[in-house]
Amino acid sequence: MAIVRPFRGLRYNVEKVGDLSKVITQPYDRIHEPQQARYYELSPYNFARIIRGKQTPADSDADNVYTRARCYAQTWLAEGVLTREERPALYVLEQTYTTPTGETRTRQGFSAALQLTRFDEGVILPHERTLSGPKVDRLNLTRVTETAWGHIFILYPDDENGVNGILRPYLEAHPPLVTREQVVESDVEQRFWVVDDPQVIDAIVKEMAPKRNLIIADGHHRYETALNFRDEMWRKYPDAPANAAFNYTMVTLVSMSDPGLVILPTHRLIHSYGQMGGPEARERARDYFEVTTVADRGAMERALAEATPDHPRFGFYDGAYAVLELRDPGVLERLLPDRAPDWRLLDVTVLHELFIERVLGIDKAAVERKENINYLRDPGPGYEAVDRGEAQFLLLMNPTRIEQVRACTAASERMPQKSTDFYPKVISGLVALPVGPEERL
Repeated sequence: MAIVRPFRGLRYNVEKVGDLSKVITQPYDRIHEPQQARYYELSPYNFARIIRGKQTPADSDADNVYTRARCYAQTWLAEGVLTREERPALYVLEQTYTTPTGETRTRQGFSAALQLTRFDEGVILPHERTLSGPKVDRLNLTRVTETAWGHIFILYPDDENGVNGILRPYLEAHPPLVTREQVVESDVEQRFWVVDDPQVIDAIVKEMAPKRNLIIADGHHRYETALNFRDEMWRKYPDAPANAAFNYTMVTLVSMSDPGLVILPTHRLIHSYGQMGGPEARERARDYFEVTTVADRGAMERALAEATPDHPRFGFYDGAYAVLELRDPGVLERLLPDRAPDWRLLDVTVLHELFIERVLGIDKAAVERKENINYLRDPGPGYEAVDRGEAQFLLLMNPTRIEQVRACTAASERMPQKSTDFYPKVISGLVALPVGPEERL
């Protein structure tokens, strides 16, 4: 069962902070040094100070990014910059945005406390592999602050008249608390509601209860961190009741049938690579692929859009343009007989197993260390890097389809990292969930 509960969230007090666009941020794993510096400059109350604080050479066990995060949270709460919801609520985030192809779409999700379950219980399922480093970092933050600050973006099986149908009359009757254009992602309008009507909440809790096979779209590290934190708290507080907040974590749930659900491709840029040039790479690729030279970028992108599920293809740019299409899907069955058929035909599987490893000779360990590879949402800088001689090849990808995510998850196959880029991201800073030992839901 998918057990969701309303919670008394921590939220910014707009009377204190003013423009919320000055304090709301991207998820922590999207905040790199340039973004971190910009967020710090925007406001002394910016959320990055909690979820991605600056390290200093003087950091110690007593004074570090985690203890400073706790200090910010406690100080802001005491000053009224952060406030606690008076009664339990669900939170709705509606995001309207423009896709790279120019379509305007709206995606709706609702935030709740979700009861934590192990993956083998079949309620919540992962679709990507995780790394240990981010989990240690997030666990340290959770331990010190006793708060779930970041949202875990989860997809749930539903139709348009399910949870969204229950919420629709409430949202139409109540103006959003937040309506701000371009808060974080460019061209994304964020609208935010606090839903504290007990009847609406009860209907949603009952609608979600029988659901299984919910899929983590973004936030695998945060979910596994929440499990680890829960297990630690179980050892410390073995008599805690089932409604202890640490048995839950904060999630934003989006229906798999939501028309605004979009996955963007993540392109690969090969750099610092000298084993072979473009002509030789294309020639060697003929062992596995039909290689077709095309005139320009537009022709390459149009050819990618015509790919069929059983013959994945990707674009290749080294100053000239080509399209590489898998010739024989059976080759992956012979090379990887223990893997599920749907996993073998993922575009990222075909690209990495056949082209990057077997054609270019870059092994999995080097890929994991990012020795010769960068990942790009926008291919533009990749084309420019190749033209300037700073990279050797740009590999253009098609997006993974939601049907492929479902199929791989159902087969218990975790997809390679950077297989999916769900857009837009669920922004951070609108609400947080306290999970200290005395908190109850």
